Amino acid sequence: MKKNKLFCPACGSSNLTAKYEAKYIYSYIIDSDSPGTLNKDEFYPFLYDKREQVESKQYVECGACKTQYPCTFTTDNKGIDSAVLKKAIHKV
Repeated sequence: MKKNKLFCPACGSSNLTAKYEAKYIYSYIIDSDSPGTLNKDEFYPFLYDKREQVESKQYVECGACKTQYPCTFTTDNKGIDSAVLKKAIHKV
């Protein structure tokens, strides 16, 4: 494991976590057998007809002092670029 060279400017801790919070609205079409066209005999909440992301928040959080640093990264890449993290933490 690589040594963590990033630290919290507020307290100096290296206990940092990148977090992605999201809020979704799940929709189920009401039909004769159960809510949702993908549900046949029983209702399963994971078989939704439509999902809309209505809010999201991305940030780096210090585990020691809980300071949050806004950061923009995507969920479809293979990780978070360290340059993006450094920029977010030292922008404050």
